[in-house]
Amino acid sequence: MGDSRVGVVVITWQRRDEALACVERLLALPEEPHVVLVDNGSADGTAAAVRDRFPAVEVVALRENLGAVGRNIGVRRIRAPYVAFCDDDTWWEPGSLSRAADLLDAHPRLALVNARIVVEPSGREDPIVAELRDSPVPGPDWLPGPALGSFLAGASVLRREAFERAGGFHTRLWLGGEEELLATDLIAAGWELCYREDLTVHHRASVLRDAGHRRRVGLRNTLWFTWLRRPAGAAIRRTLFLATTVPRDRTSLLGALDAVRGLGWLVADRRPRPAVVEARLARLDETQRRSTARRYVG
Repeated sequence: MGDSRVGVVVITWQRRDEALACVERLLALPEEPHVVLVDNGSADGTAAAVRDRFPAVEVVALRENLGAVGRNIGVRRIRAPYVAFCDDDTWWEPGSLSRAADLLDAHPRLALVNARIVVEPSGREDPIVAELRDSPVPGPDWLPGPALGSFLAGASVLRREAFERAGGFHTRLWLGGEEELLATDLIAAGWELCYREDLTVHHRASVLRDAGHRRRVGLRNTLWFTWLRRPAGAAIRRTLFLATTVPRDRTSLLGALDAVRGLGWLVADRRPRPAVVEARLARLDETQRRSTARRYVG
């Protein structure tokens, strides 16, 4: 019968057909969410196509590709207390948004819930799900699922108030691993994040992607986050680990050079997370070193 507690923000770029399919699925959900589609400057007619076919959808057509910052813009258009993020090649399973809202209603210090991700058309779980389910991060007893130290934006429902207080996604990171910085800032502010098995997002990876560019930006963003929020010793160890494990190719070199170019603002904005938060989230280091789902080999 509809659920006014949750709105959905979709970001897209140059994927008109995927965006149309995504929006169609969202509008068919029993929750009947308010959908905001943020088009990151597509030149393929995405914004006009969505407006024409789905007039109930609020379309924000940007002049340039702002990456994840497009989500910040979309959240400002949502009046519901909770916001689900959706990429143009993902979609939420019916009932998941309402269940997420119930959890957020019941736990006022819970900022975000991350759903299980099912890869289509195979129907198998994404490899990252095992890491979410078995998260080593300790959490309070009241938390309704495994505590997380980061999340996947396209499979999460969050508390709008917490997102806005934390400042949303950082404007410099663009897209690729942008969640880690926001997650740390939420936890440092006293919020909690968790995984829930009974929430499901389906993901059919688009073939319209530049894997090399995504790897370059993802590596840069990982280094930037590391030096923005980790203490010096942990930052050095993580940097050395990346230096010895990423592919030795031009893409990795460019990612590292991009990271170095940000040295000036990194020094100015560096704010290591509180010791209690670092002690809690440092448990993720070993999981990330062993991860097969987080390699910069795209």
